[in-house]
Amino acid sequence: MDQDEAPNASRGRGKALTMQDVAAAAKVSSMTVSNSFRHPSRVQPETRKRVLTVAAELGYVPNLSAGLLAAGASRVIGSILPSIRNSSFFHYTMGLRSAANEAGREVITMIAETPEDELSAVETLLGLRVAGIAVVGGARHDLTRALLSRSGVPVAESWASEQPIGFGIHYDVGAASAEMTCHLLGTGRRRIGFVGFSSGDRSRYAERLPAFRHAMFQAGLPDDLVLSIREADGFGAGPRVIEELLALEPKIDAILCPTDIVAAGAIFECSRRGLKVPDDIAVAGWGNYDIGVQISPALTTIEPNSHSMGAAAVGLLLGPPPAGAGPLRVPYQFLRRDSA
Repeated sequence: MDQDEAPNASRGRGKALTMQDVAAAAKVSSMTVSNSFRHPSRVQPETRKRVLTVAAELGYVPNLSAGLLAAGASRVIGSILPSIRNSSFFHYTMGLRSAANEAGREVITMIAETPEDELSAVETLLGLRVAGIAVVGGARHDLTRALLSRSGVPVAESWASEQPIGFGIHYDVGAASAEMTCHLLGTGRRRIGFVGFSSGDRSRYAERLPAFRHAMFQAGLPDDLVLSIREADGFGAGPRVIEELLALEPKIDAILCPTDIVAAGAIFECSRRGLKVPDDIAVAGWGNYDIGVQISPALTTIEPNSHSMGAAAVGLLLGPPPAGAGPLRVPYQFLRRDSA
């Protein structure tokens, strides 16, 4: 019997595969197998690929419950998202995963659309003894805040409120909203509509409307063309946005939408009505979603750098406490394209 067959034969007798079995089959050391799973940067890419291939062929999976680091911390980071409808959370999650993988960690992601769901998710992740928990700013149960604060587990809150749990990460939402509004004003728009979300707590969006209204006030223009929609409406909000804002102001010449999805839906509705974007109505989005560069005209939008927030969250959870007080601020970008 050769080395490649030995682990499978052992498993056939009821003995669990071990790291040593994989090392023997891949003709590497046990430490190389361990690093291939826990610290990929320490292993040559070709060697790691061979180790992972052999492990998969043998059916070996590392025992994460036993895979504690010397310091006693788990190799797993927990992440809780309030939704998977928002493309910003895709980029945020990819930032989490790439930074975690570089550190030899894995990410478990849970979806919690209500404060009660988030409390349950926190209880589950704490029960798994994760190394840290990444959450997104928003309404949450008082018990969730208390549980996280007393757990001793590092917490990083992205899109953070003024009083984040643990480490806060955010970008200047108010400045971004003001910059977008001033851009629309600078192109000669005077009847600008603002679209926001109405359902539940939307603290991630709370700074946008005051900044819009302040910019309009500074320009000596009315700031009452405001419409609230449900976040869940997505593309379907487009017809309502156009219909209701036109009813409020038939000569409306610009619309600031809460996401690129809503903005794309508004552009589709303008096309159905024979309205030209941006000649008749300028349409601005938010989030720099993939659809923004695929539709015509391409969307003028805000890039919140969600990927950077995800990567920063991992750094805060695993690294030493940062110097200075207050949330970590990542830069946003104003992206001027063809729609506004």
